[in-house]
Amino acid sequence: MKRGFFMEITPYYQKSIECLHCKKQFKTTKVRSKFVKVDSYTSDFQPIYQNKEINPLLYNIFVCNHCGFSFTEEFSKYFAPGMNDEIQKKIANKWVPRSYGNERSIDDGINTYKLGIFCGTIKKEKSINIAGLALRTAWLYRLQQKHADERRFIGIARDRYADSYSSGDFSGTQMSETRVLYLIAELSRRIGDVEYAIRYFSKVIEKQSTSLEPKIVEMAKDRWQEIRDNKNKSASAYLCPDRQMGREGILSTPHPVATDA
Repeated sequence: MKRGFFMEITPYYQKSIECLHCKKQFKTTKVRSKFVKVDSYTSDFQPIYQNKEINPLLYNIFVCNHCGFSFTEEFSKYFAPGMNDEIQKKIANKWVPRSYGNERSIDDGINTYKLGIFCGTIKKEKSINIAGLALRTAWLYRLQQKHADERRFIGIARDRYADSYSSGDFSGTQMSETRVLYLIAELSRRIGDVEYAIRYFSKVIEKQSTSLEPKIVEMAKDRWQEIRDNKNKSASAYLCPDRQMGREGILSTPHPVATDA
């Protein structure tokens, strides 16, 4: 009787992809869904995974090692007239062949998202897609605690979500109007654009009777109230420094800096 054996199933597998631009096949790595378990989400929807060593966010971008065109499953297969020539000139002709087809580090992941943003912008992908790529880039910088870079890409994401809301190009995607409005507000809050944040949190709250996402409406209410409370505290501290910060007054204590996960 032959002794049986079991092959250990790894979290990763190779998937064959056809490049949207050059139509050549290339391999990319994906994460098996059974290895992906989310503990929680931050206020801007970043997933916090149980296993910190396995991050499927690193593998969302497909990078063609032949021509360099980088895209996601959300990219349209349609290319406007002349667009393939633009991609050939600005991307493929300048591409130094390299592969992102194996396991990726956080730096690799960030590089692929930047490639995706660059290619998507040249291709004139929907603003909603570019916004999602920029937000995920910010999440990866957050993991590295590179706060200036995180803030920069949060700003890019906020602006692209605002463009998407104005143009309505989120229609027909998995992103609802409620979620887009909430993200515009929350990302504005994170970069310190408080008045813009209040305006868009208010838009979410106004839709509470018709929204199909009551949890997001409640999140907007909580964030709106936090902002109001912080503004009131700041006003009180300015008017009555001794009462708020001790006998020495407001100048004796450094201003607190609010941070987020």
